[in-house]
Amino acid sequence: MRLLITGAAGFIGSHIADRALAQGWTVAVMDDLSTGRRENVSEGVQFFEVDIRNQDAVAGAFDEFKPTAVSHQAAQASVAISVREPQVDAAINITGSLNIMTNCVRHNVERMVFASTGGAIYGEVPSGEKAGVDFSPVPISPYACSKFAVEKYLECFRQEHGLQYTVLRYGNVYGPRQDPHGEAGVVAIFCNRIIAGDSIKVNARVESGDDGCIRDYVFIEDVVKANIAALENRIPDSILNVGTGHETTTRELTRILQKEIGREVEVLPNEKRSGDIERSLLNADRLEELLGNVVGIEPGLRATARWFVERASVTT
Repeated sequence: MRLLITGAAGFIGSHIADRALAQGWTVAVMDDLSTGRRENVSEGVQFFEVDIRNQDAVAGAFDEFKPTAVSHQAAQASVAISVREPQVDAAINITGSLNIMTNCVRHNVERMVFASTGGAIYGEVPSGEKAGVDFSPVPISPYACSKFAVEKYLECFRQEHGLQYTVLRYGNVYGPRQDPHGEAGVVAIFCNRIIAGDSIKVNARVESGDDGCIRDYVFIEDVVKANIAALENRIPDSILNVGTGHETTTRELTRILQKEIGREVEVLPNEKRSGDIERSLLNADRLEELLGNVVGIEPGLRATARWFVERASVTT
């Protein structure tokens, strides 16, 4: 397989690249390094420093590498930025994705995997429920709207051009190498602050002082596993949730991380953040049916905390 991964100088994409290399695939990376880091790109990987909004540059990378499969991870991933700058969000997430899709068709790419969002696309998930892929999407941010739009474009491209695709709707992904930016970046933020002995804040779910928003935190290992399976055409579904089906509050997150890092810090209440979904939880039954058990929150956070502690010891 000749795999082109967009956004693979970032957190999720770089882990996918590492696994693909370990499987003996030929891998190329497309990233503009706006948020990714060149150091995340392993040796033996062809690197294209390309902004996916640049149609000619994207076409040039496809022409040179000639991929047989594409993993599209590049995105504007901040809900806050999407609210503040919806045109920028749409240019990257919609127009940029169309540039990737158009070139997939032009090069007869066998399969495209698209990183969508389960954490934002479903909107508020009522108490006691889990959002399955049959749960009607209620995108309430420009970021969620742009991801949902690309899902619809993919189906159009399948019908019009025969482009085979898999949409993976991620929960809140965390793990080693995570960047502190973006909502799921709270794990990285908390790790860094606890290690430094700094206080951490829990954004309110409803009122300041509560346990914070409920999220489905999914470990990077399961996200990579789903991507590789999709690229190998082992996922028959066109859309698949990638989560755990287990809810975790922000306060519970602080408790586990302090325990794993072995340091207690002051945990302060904070006001509710504008635009935050109060409860997001995915139905991950189909993921487990196809790929086996997912990593639980405690072992996942243990591995993540260990990585951040080791990195801190090297840099100090």
